[in-house]
Amino acid sequence: MVRKTMLLSAAAIAACNTLAHADPKVTLSNNAAYFRGDYGTGQNIDIYYDATSLELKQNRWKLKLTVPYLWVKNLPVGAQISSGSVVTGGGHTMTHDASGLGDIWLEGRYKVYRGSGLKPSVSPYMKVKFATASASSGLGTGRNDYEPGVMLQQVATPRLFPFAKVGYRFVGKPSGSRYRNIFTYKLGATYALSHKSFLTPLFSGQQSLVPENSNPADLILAWNYNVTPKGSGLQLYVDKGLSSGSADFGLGAGFNVVF
Repeated sequence: MVRKTMLLSAAAIAACNTLAHADPKVTLSNNAAYFRGDYGTGQNIDIYYDATSLELKQNRWKLKLTVPYLWVKNLPVGAQISSGSVVTGGGHTMTHDASGLGDIWLEGRYKVYRGSGLKPSVSPYMKVKFATASASSGLGTGRNDYEPGVMLQQVATPRLFPFAKVGYRFVGKPSGSRYRNIFTYKLGATYALSHKSFLTPLFSGQQSLVPENSNPADLILAWNYNVTPKGSGLQLYVDKGLSSGSADFGLGAGFNVVF
């Protein structure tokens, strides 16, 4: 649910800058979003999200730290927000509201092959979720997650930049839970409308943490407008859930400053 949908939305937006501009050294960004859906619980849950990210990039490597804050309304008692979904604790009809620091994510990526012609660049990555969100409030699981994977990017034409990302997440399992490790994936392409404006359709999905739950899947459309030649600019995106494991819809906006 939250972490997956919004961070993958942000990733789709970031792809515009990554593929269409020279590598910046330092980028500071903020993204805010609202999501609504029942996530298979039978009642609507409202989630407000605000994340601040700091990204360091030099030549072949990139390091990104994301610190989110969450406000959640009508979260079922016993449910937890984790790995792209609201995971229910089973059978609870009572709900509560919660807010606080979300799980902090750190991602490192290294480009082992730059790509040329029809051959895409290849960038293995490693992500770590630090369990900083409150498990007692349902904002997290209280356990760290670890995800290795690979990112592929290609310059198909001077205006079209396809990309794909596949990972395998080792999920921290709270005592008594039935959580499992999961595959994550996304597929999309950035199209340069002009030298400042970029449009990115993106499909993202993953396995559900609990086997019998629906796998989260989302269709995202992101628009990025660069104000400066370095890539500082504005970001807008919409999210449409494609399964009961995702929000029905989401809206987001943000900005990034490249130093």
